[in-house]
Amino acid sequence: MTDTAQGTRKQKKAKGSHVVPPETSVETVEKARRHPLAGVPLLKVFVPPEALAPVITGATDDAAPAERAKDIAPWDLPGGKLRTASGAAARGWYSPRIAGAPSTTKQAEILNTGIIGAPTGVEGVVNGTDNLSSTMISHDAPTAYNATPRKLTSPNVLVMGTVGSGKSSFVKTVMVIRPLLLANHRAVVFDKKDQGDEGEYSGVARQLGSEPLRFAPDNKGTRLNLLDPLIVEGSGLIGQMQLVNAVARIARDDKPATEWEENATQFALQRLFADKEGARAATMADLLPYLGHVPTDLGYSAEAKERYHQAGISVQLGLKNLLTAYGDVFDGETSKDVDLSHKLTVFDVSQLPSDGPAIPTIMSIGHQWLLGRLMRERGWITNVVYEEGWHMIAGPSARLVKANQKLSRSLGISNVFVMHKGTDIPAGSEGYTVVQEAQTVYAYRQDRPEDARWVTETFGLNPDAAETLMNLEPGHCVFKYGSNPATHMRHVRSEWETAVTNTDEGMAGGAGPSSL
Repeated sequence: MTDTAQGTRKQKKAKGSHVVPPETSVETVEKARRHPLAGVPLLKVFVPPEALAPVITGATDDAAPAERAKDIAPWDLPGGKLRTASGAAARGWYSPRIAGAPSTTKQAEILNTGIIGAPTGVEGVVNGTDNLSSTMISHDAPTAYNATPRKLTSPNVLVMGTVGSGKSSFVKTVMVIRPLLLANHRAVVFDKKDQGDEGEYSGVARQLGSEPLRFAPDNKGTRLNLLDPLIVEGSGLIGQMQLVNAVARIARDDKPATEWEENATQFALQRLFADKEGARAATMADLLPYLGHVPTDLGYSAEAKERYHQAGISVQLGLKNLLTAYGDVFDGETSKDVDLSHKLTVFDVSQLPSDGPAIPTIMSIGHQWLLGRLMRERGWITNVVYEEGWHMIAGPSARLVKANQKLSRSLGISNVFVMHKGTDIPAGSEGYTVVQEAQTVYAYRQDRPEDARWVTETFGLNPDAAETLMNLEPGHCVFKYGSNPATHMRHVRSEWETAVTNTDEGMAGGAGPSSL
C-alpha cells in the first residue's frame, strides 16, 4: 500500500460517522475495568467523564452534525457497575436487591435535610416530633421569652382541641411534669375535669409529692379568701377593687359594674382596711356591711348620696348571694394549706358546678392571690394552667388577666389556657385580646369547620390548615410559636408519663409509650 492510499484512508476515517479518541476508546474503557485496583472491595474505577459525551449526545466529528440526544437510563451509563451476585457482595461490592429508578431534582427535594430541618432548637423541654422530618421539637414559652435575643413577646400559651384529641395528656406532660425538672420552675393548675370524685391532676400531684387543694360545697374542702392580704400586697387597693367587682359581676350573671358601683366598692374597702389594720385578715363577710356607706366629706346632694348608697347595696347583694350558695368555699380566711412551697400546686375545682359562679370566682381569686405571693418570691418561672380556660378568658375574669399581663410577665408567669374551641370567645372582647396575645399555640383536632377556620384566621395559619385540623389523629396537633411557620407535631411520652397522664378521654390510640 502506497503512502497516497494510506493518506486517503486516514482522510476517510477522519470524515467517518463516529470517531472515538484513542484515550476514550472502548479498549480504554475495558482496560480501566480490568485495572489491578478493580478487585479491591469498596473501590470502583470510573470511566472518565469525557468518555460519556459521544454516548449521551450522539456527537460526531466536526464535519458531521450531532444526532438527537438518546434516552439512556442511569444504570446503562459506564461507571461503577451495580453488582447483584452474592459473591461480589461478599467481597464488599454494592449489591442492591432491586434495580434503581431514575428521579428528578424536584422529587429528590425531600432528601435535602436543610429543607426539612428541625422546626426548633434544643432549648426548653421536649414536646414531641415533627411529623414531616421526625426530628425533635423542643419548646418552652418562658424559656423562649427570656432568650437573648427574645424569641417571643408573650409567654402565654393556648391549647385547644375537642374531647379525646390528646390535649389534656399533652398539658400534663409538657406544661407540668417536664418543666418541673428545670431549675426555679413550678406549676399551678386549676383542675376542672372530674375523674373518680376528684380532679384529673390529683394523681399527677401525688406522684410528685403534693396533695391537691380540693374545693367542694361540703365544709370539708379548701377555702379561698377574696380579701386575702397577699392580694393587696400584689396588686394594691385598685387590684383588690377590680377583683371584688369582677366577682360581683360573676355573681350577677355577667352584669358589669357601673362607675358608681366601682367607686362604692373602693370606698368600702378603704374603710374596711382602715378599721381592720393590725387585726386579723378581713373576709368577705366583713366587707358586706361597708358596702352602701356614703362619704360624708364630698358634699354630695341627697339624690347623689342615695344613688351612691344604692350602688353599694347592689354589689353587696351580689356578693351575699355568692356567700349564701358557697360560704364553705369563700367565707373565712384562706386555708393554711394554700401556698406555693411545693413545685406543683393543684386547685381541684372538679366537684363544683360548671355553670355557677364558683369556678370562675376561684380562678379569679387564685390568679390575684398568686400575683401577691410571687411579689415576695421573685426569681421563679410559674406555669399557671387553666383547664377549661374559657372561664378565665370568655367572661368577667378576662379583664383581670388582661390588666395583669404586664405584671404577670415581670413575675415570670406563663398563663396556659386549655379549652375546646375558640368560637366560645366573643370577638372584640377582653378575652379575645388575651387569646391574640398568646404566641405559643397547640391546636388539636377541631370537629367543626367553623372552629377550624377560627384557628387559621386568628393565628394566621395557611387556609389549608383547616382541613388538617379536622383530620388530626389523637396525639397530633398543629404547633406554632412566634412568627415561625406552623408545624404538624406528634406528642411523645415515656412509659411512666403515659401511666401517670392517661385519662378516660386521653390519647387512646395515639402516641404510645416511647422513650424521650
